[in-house]
Amino acid sequence: MTPETLAALTAARAAKRPVVLATKLPSGEQVLLPDASAPAELAEAARTALREDRSLTISLSDGEWFLQAYNPPVRLILVGAVHIAQALVPMAAQLGLAVVVVDPRRAFATEERFPEVTIRTDWPDEAMEALAPDSRTAVVTLTHDPKLDDPALDRALRSEAFYIGALGSRKTHAARLERLRALGHDEAALARIHGPVGLFIEAVTAPEIALAILAEFVAVRRGAKLAVRQAAKAA
Repeated sequence: MTPETLAALTAARAAKRPVVLATKLPSGEQVLLPDASAPAELAEAARTALREDRSLTISLSDGEWFLQAYNPPVRLILVGAVHIAQALVPMAAQLGLAVVVVDPRRAFATEERFPEVTIRTDWPDEAMEALAPDSRTAVVTLTHDPKLDDPALDRALRSEAFYIGALGSRKTHAARLERLRALGHDEAALARIHGPVGLFIEAVTAPEIALAILAEFVAVRRGAKLAVRQAAKAA
């Protein structure tokens, strides 16, 4: 690896920018992607590697390449330092997620309740502006309080967040959607919200609800079909 390539890779990782280091086999020629000058098929292969979050060897028209994907950690922003969040955080850590808990209620958002987790105690709209959800960010609201959940969902819908979930019953969710429509969100945007959040597994306890949320999160991330869940929720 040349010093220039190493410097560019280091800078990209420091900035949490997804990149792919492509090495041609067996010559060892290297290209850091995305790169506007890269061949179209190599660029497309790099996008696939980042999207699937995996490194692989591929055969292209000019030979074999090893693509090493460098993606920043997937972030999970939880709005609401509630019991479900306490159960969900250690499970999310096992999945390698970078978790942020947002709650202006300082009695709930404490290091004692959420050790070794990033905590933000500003209001959700301010926190979401600062956190700037991107295509590797999931946002889940858990408070049942429109003053906290709605501003977070409003910002999430205006972002590239790949997964948006909101806790609450179907009745609660219907009222939530009406409020978000009033904020200017159309039906296509509102359809991005998974509400009630989580796979339909008759979850009752906080750990069970946390499990259902993460199961749905994984399914969405991996492109699994959720028709059964949607049908059950609509019933």
